[in-house]
Amino acid sequence: MGSDPSQSTVQSKSLQNPRRGDGSAAVHPLNPSSAPPSASPFASIDEYRPFRKWTSWLVPAFVVANVIVFIVTMYVNDCPKRSDRCVARFLGRFSFQRLKENPLFGPSSSTLSKMGALDVDKVVHQHQGWRLVTCMWLHAGVVHVLANMLGLLFIGIRLEKEFGFVRIGLLYVISGFGGSLLSALFIKSSISVGASGALFGLLGGMLSELIINWTIYANKFAALTTLVLIIVINLAVGILPHVDNFAHIGGFISGFLLGFIFLIRPQFGWIRQKYVPPGYRRPSNKPKHKLYQYVLWVVSVLLLIAGFTVGLVLLFRGFNANKHCSWCHYLSCVPTSKWSCKQQLVSCSANHTDAQLFLTCDDGGRTGTYPYLGNMTENAYATLCAQLCS
Repeated sequence: MGSDPSQSTVQSKSLQNPRRGDGSAAVHPLNPSSAPPSASPFASIDEYRPFRKWTSWLVPAFVVANVIVFIVTMYVNDCPKRSDRCVARFLGRFSFQRLKENPLFGPSSSTLSKMGALDVDKVVHQHQGWRLVTCMWLHAGVVHVLANMLGLLFIGIRLEKEFGFVRIGLLYVISGFGGSLLSALFIKSSISVGASGALFGLLGGMLSELIINWTIYANKFAALTTLVLIIVINLAVGILPHVDNFAHIGGFISGFLLGFIFLIRPQFGWIRQKYVPPGYRRPSNKPKHKLYQYVLWVVSVLLLIAGFTVGLVLLFRGFNANKHCSWCHYLSCVPTSKWSCKQQLVSCSANHTDAQLFLTCDDGGRTGTYPYLGNMTENAYATLCAQLCS
């Protein structure tokens, strides 16, 4: 996630240096004797800027917000209050859960769930759809938040400078939502947190931006190769255990389609028309965008609307995508001789009163008390049990 996408940055073709054979876009003076034929009519225009450059402030604000949310999560977790086996106890209530429970140096899964982690059972049966958004602002530990925030700084600042805070902010948030939605259709028995889906959305947006603005870039094939390699490597990391690669894939697909919508550039020929100085003949009218750009824009809008609509309907109907795709689980974890993708089986003994549920982990005897809801499903019991015994 921390790969530097700046390697894939490509330089725009100069407006003052049209491609050979593009004579129709050249600007010629009305009176040839008033300027040498080789003089550029733009040479004396200091304000000539083909694309506006923005100051990046939203991406740094996102980083600060994620860090603050993590600090608040650790404050709420308050490990010493519930356990005597916390890591870095000198941090007081900000100390971490034992590494066997959370190897990323962070809070317990129950705290993450309380703060808004993606818990499919609560989304579907308790109508907590807001978790599809809040989960992208939570992180499982110090390692998790540092990796994601470094990636966000490397990718996001460059994009915000090029396209502005509105488009990149929407790209980030909607991609994160798309990642959460695909994750919720496949990951049913554990919670999910992190900004990785939104980050992969930015990577997807970088790829589609290069494609839809293909004609205005130089070194395009080298840039495309580098960017695809970065994306493949980051997706390959997702096949490791305990990594939600469905969120990565969902975020990437969403960002890829959103890039065709938000990151489209006008053609240089159209821009030249706006900067013709007085006394020079304007070139023939050029369209703002090429036909293929309009086609990609329309197709992407339709696919996004259809995808989000179908995904949300299936999710709230309790659809389990794993039952209809026997091999899809390999997209998130591939078992090897070094690790297993099977979740550790845990079991709990349960009894309850009208208001409280009492669980006891059969392995170790750890106990927990929870609010009792009369309509609790089997998945809800399993989630609480897994959190208790982890």
